[in-house]
Amino acid sequence: MLTSFIEGVLCCLTSKSANVVVPVETSEPADGFEFVEVKPGRVLRVRHIIPDRTVVEEPIGQGGSVSCKRKITVYRNGQLFIENLGDRASGELKNYQNGDTEPNSTVEVELTDCVNTSPPVNMPEPMSESAKDGTSEGAAGGDAPAAAQNEQSQLPRRRRRKPKRTVVIDCERKISACKGTHSDVALFFIHGVGGSLDIWGSQLDFFSRLGYEVIAPDLAGHGASSAPQIAAAYTFYALAEDMRLIFKRYARKRNILIGHSYGVSFCTFLAHEYPEQIHKMVMINGGGPTALEPSLCSIFNLPTCVLHCLSPLLAWSFLKAGFARQGAREKQLLKDNNAFNVSSFVLRAMMSGQYWPEGDEVYHAELTVPILLIHGMYDKFVPIEEDQRMAEILLMAFLKVLEDGSHMIMMECPDPVNTLLHEFFLWEPPTLPLPKKESKTRPETAKTHSDNTKATTDPAKVRPATARQASLNCIKEEKSGS
Repeated sequence: MLTSFIEGVLCCLTSKSANVVVPVETSEPADGFEFVEVKPGRVLRVRHIIPDRTVVEEPIGQGGSVSCKRKITVYRNGQLFIENLGDRASGELKNYQNGDTEPNSTVEVELTDCVNTSPPVNMPEPMSESAKDGTSEGAAGGDAPAAAQNEQSQLPRRRRRKPKRTVVIDCERKISACKGTHSDVALFFIHGVGGSLDIWGSQLDFFSRLGYEVIAPDLAGHGASSAPQIAAAYTFYALAEDMRLIFKRYARKRNILIGHSYGVSFCTFLAHEYPEQIHKMVMINGGGPTALEPSLCSIFNLPTCVLHCLSPLLAWSFLKAGFARQGAREKQLLKDNNAFNVSSFVLRAMMSGQYWPEGDEVYHAELTVPILLIHGMYDKFVPIEEDQRMAEILLMAFLKVLEDGSHMIMMECPDPVNTLLHEFFLWEPPTLPLPKKESKTRPETAKTHSDNTKATTDPAKVRPATARQASLNCIKEEKSGS
């Protein structure tokens, strides 16, 4: 603490950063690590593991198809109306938090104008005392309905609101199980602010042993990636472009994105850019579907030298808020996995560069990829209400809450997280049975069957034959009697 304070004072006096912005030395072996130059002078460390698969690969199943039909309407008052038009059509009114009006504003939506929705039900008014007693007020009571109709006709007609924006999604998505023996499957792991690819150590080892190809990059300024000394290198768009280039380099036919915290935003960006190549996605403590905007009143807006002085306090705060328990094991996890081990300059630039106005609720509602949301119950950075809101907005979402974890849940509870991920990778929607084809002889058989039925049930045709038979039987009996 004293050393950090002295370095911070020297930083303020000399007007130079106390942090030497260079890649962090890594103690991991070089096997499986690559350094990719996404731009001149901008080098990212990537851990890429290609397992030794067997020659005879398991055939890929047919999977199931999901009809993704959705109509998203944004009104000028900020209301968001999402209408699912698939097999189970349902209209849901959402409070659009990124509108132009005040939040939590309530505006009546004309559900009768929507398809496959029922008109609103009006609550009955309480009856008067005379109505309860069954008495009437003479002629005045008879004129009441007419007077009410006249008053209703004189009221000004409410003008139908015009939507500000309407988005229609109509596609068919085929989803199949992704197994480790499938060579067309790749898993991408993207960390958040202050982390590194080392936080995914348990997941990378687990899934590579199962035969999956795994890719995990270090964001710029994190881990062993290069750290430019300009703040513009850490904006959302600059980092998203890095992830796009990494994805294009390693992508397969069916790709699964796994993001944590800030990394979820990059996964969402990639799912929007490459909807045909993203097969599934996982959001771990990613927060709600809101547009990113840096906070004006934040501790990270302080000068870099001040943040450097406060770095021990920030590390202690991260340990307390990021883990459910603050013991020796958690401290060792932070140290071994390079979590929250970035320079003050990079940390300040990362927090100030989180500007992404396009990533609002409509942007997330347009996603058609199946998404698994994992939330740690004791997470103090991301409230559970935000992940619940995300699950409501998304088209296909599965929310799982782990009670023993916090923000760094993949490090605290690696086994439950790995189990949830693996089950989601193997999940596929049920395949609907194909309709039976009718044979060509079926109408003829039905016709003959109806003719036979008519012949047996028609009394006009049955009675003469029966009477003739009876007369012949009688003649035979007379001859035998004589």
